[in-house]
Amino acid sequence: MSDREPPRRRVPGPARPVRPGSQRRPGPGARPARRPSAPRPSALRPNGPRVIRLGSPRPRLRMVSLALTLVMIAFVVRLLQVQAVDASTYAAKAEQNRYVGRTLAAERGGITDRNGVELATSVDAYDITADPTMFTQKATTVADAPEQAAALLAPILGQDTDTVAKKLSTKNTRYTLLAHRQTPQVWKQIKDLKTTLAAKSQTDKTTVNVLAGVLAVPASKRVYPNGDLAAGILGWVNADGKGGGGIEQQLNKELTGKDGKIRYAQSGGRQVPTVDSTETPAVAGSDVELTIDRDIQWAAQNAITEQVKKSKADRGYVIVQDTRTGEILAMANSPGFDPNDLSQADPNALHDWAIEDAYEPGSTAKLMSMAAVLEENAATPDTHVVVPNRLHRGDRLFQDDIDHKTWYLTLNGVLAKSSNIGTILATGQLGKTQKEANQVLYSYLRKFGIGSHTGLGLPGETAGILASPDTWSTSQQYTIPFGQGVSINALQAASVYSTIANGGVRIEPTLVRGSKGADGRFTPAAQPKKTRVVSAKTAKTLAHMLESVVDDEQGTGAKARIPGYRVAGKTGTANRVDPATGKYKGYTSSFAGFAPADNPRITVYCAIQNATEGSYFGGQTCGPIYKQVMEFALKTLQIPPTGTQAARLPVTFTP
Repeated sequence: MSDREPPRRRVPGPARPVRPGSQRRPGPGARPARRPSAPRPSALRPNGPRVIRLGSPRPRLRMVSLALTLVMIAFVVRLLQVQAVDASTYAAKAEQNRYVGRTLAAERGGITDRNGVELATSVDAYDITADPTMFTQKATTVADAPEQAAALLAPILGQDTDTVAKKLSTKNTRYTLLAHRQTPQVWKQIKDLKTTLAAKSQTDKTTVNVLAGVLAVPASKRVYPNGDLAAGILGWVNADGKGGGGIEQQLNKELTGKDGKIRYAQSGGRQVPTVDSTETPAVAGSDVELTIDRDIQWAAQNAITEQVKKSKADRGYVIVQDTRTGEILAMANSPGFDPNDLSQADPNALHDWAIEDAYEPGSTAKLMSMAAVLEENAATPDTHVVVPNRLHRGDRLFQDDIDHKTWYLTLNGVLAKSSNIGTILATGQLGKTQKEANQVLYSYLRKFGIGSHTGLGLPGETAGILASPDTWSTSQQYTIPFGQGVSINALQAASVYSTIANGGVRIEPTLVRGSKGADGRFTPAAQPKKTRVVSAKTAKTLAHMLESVVDDEQGTGAKARIPGYRVAGKTGTANRVDPATGKYKGYTSSFAGFAPADNPRITVYCAIQNATEGSYFGGQTCGPIYKQVMEFALKTLQIPPTGTQAARLPVTFTP
């Protein structure tokens, strides 16, 4: 700039005078006169360089406006896509990420005995769950958060570490179940760990609370307050909350109730209380009242358990039944199991063998043969029966359980001494031919419920085995009358004796008295079916004959006597079919009866399978159990002695 000459300034001269009339009026199309513009202050600087003038800002404004317009268009297009085109998809994703739904488990109904004593109940518990998204590296800043959490949780939950870690690493879900129905103590342990880790992470930045995503959902846990008492009847509840046996399985629908549902917003694994939630409440299951008496059940279970151990037997069962109503007061099995801890149970014991085991009853079945003989007027209690040492029938030679000279017995004596030969001879009088006699005997066995389910309805119950008389083998024609060649379960055997005790009317056994729903109303169970099997006269005569088994010195049931009470009973000793081989091995020892004999109230039946220590005869092995359980039941129910004397029918005759 210094090499150039400074611009010369023009000095304005004097204004030219304007002559009058020299101005023209602008005509059409003429340009207006230009006004002289004042010089811009910034354009001129005294004694300074000339300043370059800035360009017009309009092009830049146009560019900025265009850019903003394009951005707004992009936003509008995206907004239209989100709110109109893909609205439902994004709404669903938002709902999925924000809302969580879960099932509200209904409280399972309780099970009580006839007096309201709890046998099975539900207590507070927790399902331990987790949100796998809170165990990712992004959420925790550590790569092995699932493994660290699993190492802490596995010992508490009693699970394998790898299994827990795998659950915590589940993809594409915000919910995973770690453990079902854990006790409050388990959840407290986990909560304490979470609290400790959370507190430490506030002061130590290297510590990460890897349990932050572990949660708990309130649930319930099945508890059996009496341990193994009545376990065969009650059954158990499996990990899925369903009944796995006994009443728990049979009445699972009634006990379970109806689950509810809840859907709520969550944040950080916790429910947001200020956001609305939808809930369908759960409906609790019905409470079930059984017919059994806890105390009588305990006495029966204790007695059979001790005898099974003493005899080193495979198993045994005791049934106590109310003769007037058919209600089961006790049904005990040994060995048993504790439904509170199935992990320690013998799988073979997870059964109610009293109804699931089919076996040949032996001499306790002679009561049905005698009932048929008396009802058909083929003989009377005083009828003379000459019993030889051996009896040839068909292709077999039959004998009694002991060698003896010829016995001169009455029909009553045949039952008292439990003579197989005498029973064959007596039932042979049921028809003009053996075939006719077989058909008549079969009809009575069916009336007593043999070969049919008892009506109890428990899972696994066997109907036993009773072939049609047309298919009876030569030996079966003569063994079935004394209880071999036919199979029953223990409840069927007890029901036979209850039928005679009830005046000849069979009442289907019952185990449930009724139920109480969520509304608190008690609904009694349906009345059991009743069937007359023999006349009241025949039933009374049979009761007197059964007294001879216990009361007479020649009877086989002397160990079942109860001081002050008239007792009717029958012993049984049968060859036992080994379930493993299908061949005879060992014996079934049994005793059945009722008391008081002249005014029956209680039936007790006992059976022990394959006693290998001590006696295997029914009178010696099961007679004492019958006495022990019957005495306890009579006292518990406050049933007094009748005070009358036994009938004392003759057992023998003089030829």
